[in-house]
Amino acid sequence: MRLVLAGFGVVGQSFAALLEHKEKELASAYGLVPRIVAVVDSTGSVLDERGLDLSRVVRSKKRNGSLQTAGDRRTTSEIIAQTEADVMVETTPTNFRTGEPGLGHIRAAFISKKSVITCNKGPLGIAFHALRELARHNSVEFRYSGAVGGGTPILDFGRTCSIGDEITKVTGILNGTCNFILTKMEQDHLGFQRALALAQKEGYAEKDPSLDINGFDSAVKLAIIANHLSLSRATVRDVRVKGIAEISPGDVDRAAAKGDAVRLLATADGGELSVAPVVIRRDDPLCVSGTYNAVKFHCRYSGPKVIVGKGAGGPETASSLLRDLIEIRGSMAGESTK
Repeated sequence: MRLVLAGFGVVGQSFAALLEHKEKELASAYGLVPRIVAVVDSTGSVLDERGLDLSRVVRSKKRNGSLQTAGDRRTTSEIIAQTEADVMVETTPTNFRTGEPGLGHIRAAFISKKSVITCNKGPLGIAFHALRELARHNSVEFRYSGAVGGGTPILDFGRTCSIGDEITKVTGILNGTCNFILTKMEQDHLGFQRALALAQKEGYAEKDPSLDINGFDSAVKLAIIANHLSLSRATVRDVRVKGIAEISPGDVDRAAAKGDAVRLLATADGGELSVAPVVIRRDDPLCVSGTYNAVKFHCRYSGPKVIVGKGAGGPETASSLLRDLIEIRGSMAGESTK
């Protein structure tokens, strides 16, 4: 199976390393022999129709800080469209406002009859149904399990819960950065700014943490969940959002004194989608600590189901990309990998 990688940061490089590490297992267990024929990102591109030496590409990127372009003046979308491949794996940085460049990459792949795997939340939060329809129109696969929960299969778990049942509501903690900050405020009695600084020092928060702490990252993930489970056709713009920047140590301490905790909760209830800090019981399964995510699917007939796991990280997200690739391999072969 020939692959194009669009984006070669932490997740893209982790995915390349995982393919190499599991090369023999993928071939023997799934009949999957991936051959990466192109790697493209904002710094350039490398292409070889015979298959790239991934270790060499990674070393070159780390040494030079960029991919070698060899004079190729085509845009990334043109390279994606014109390269002979079966699947495009899209891991470029998320843009919550326009979805670019990932949105253009995914469209180029679909139009050129390539299946797509992505962990990029931006395009899904903005144009979920349009992209899914474009994939159907071109008879290709569209997988995105890593867009919510990193390596934790939240979307797949939710879909499984809906089989033979009906999901009436979804509630969850979808942002590990906010959860880390609120946990530190509670456990170490820190103010918001000190807890945020610690999250940045530990690498959990970006230098500009606004998308996380203002609730937009959670909002995008909630919109993806709601659309994936056919609970709503909302985009991220339809989600009511309030972040955690105004949470004080007093708010956290008052909750703790009652056996409760403050958490940033995302909720899809009917057609209403919201993200806001709320007080929940300490013994609630959603009351996870640190960088963990937790999602509760409220099922009409079988009751609530909860999934908990790490929400991000290069190796974790790479594992979800590989899971999707294995599923696509099974679909192309007319087999079930489950």
